[in-house]
Amino acid sequence: MGLRFEEIDWQPTPIGEISLRRRRHPVSGDNVYEVKLGDEFLMSSLFTTGEIELTKLGLAALPNTEQPELDVAVGGLGLGYTAQTALDDPRVRSLTVIEALAEVIDWHRRHLVPLGAQLTSDARCRLAHGDFFALAADPRGLDPEAPGRRFHAILLDVDHSPRHVLHPRHAALYQPAGLRALAEHLHPGGVFALWSNDPPDEQFTSTLKEAFAQAAAHVVDFDNPLQGGTSTNTVYVARKAPGTP
Repeated sequence: MGLRFEEIDWQPTPIGEISLRRRRHPVSGDNVYEVKLGDEFLMSSLFTTGEIELTKLGLAALPNTEQPELDVAVGGLGLGYTAQTALDDPRVRSLTVIEALAEVIDWHRRHLVPLGAQLTSDARCRLAHGDFFALAADPRGLDPEAPGRRFHAILLDVDHSPRHVLHPRHAALYQPAGLRALAEHLHPGGVFALWSNDPPDEQFTSTLKEAFAQAAAHVVDFDNPLQGGTSTNTVYVARKAPGTP
């Protein structure tokens, strides 16, 4: 069963102290992995529905194909559930995960988190240390190893929501100019999907429609055993016009 509570790793980072913790669920007895930034909880393996649905809803907006031909980029590695769900889709031929904190990438490479071994052993997956928001605004694109590279889908799970960002410099991405710059890194017909902890924001959906041909907000329900009942996340899905050069 292991210890009731254990701090697996703690590291100072440019944005604060980050820690990886493991505790035993009092009812199921399963290990629950949690990430904290300072005193703020960032993520927990107890709640992964939103991260998984981010990938499923985003990739569902792309045409079906019998061949693995989709190139996908993920902003934010976290505990790896968004990335692993992408690799579970047989259409995906490559996955580039951009993570600002080298410490989080190290957790996966050292197999300290549940999906670390799976992600790091899949030849299609590359974990890249970098600032997603700076790369999204750069005309050279999200992949420093391949300037100008475009993706079929870009999935983002970093900030709490477009209005509640982890760092002030992130806010520019959620404005029309930032979203248009991001769209340049997508193939025609490509998809941008975004996770949010807040309810659907009509104003932000309208902003997405300024940069993309289509945009919609999807409410994702999941059981919340800590609070009792059901909680929700929001996944925004925006699609670039198929004929955009």
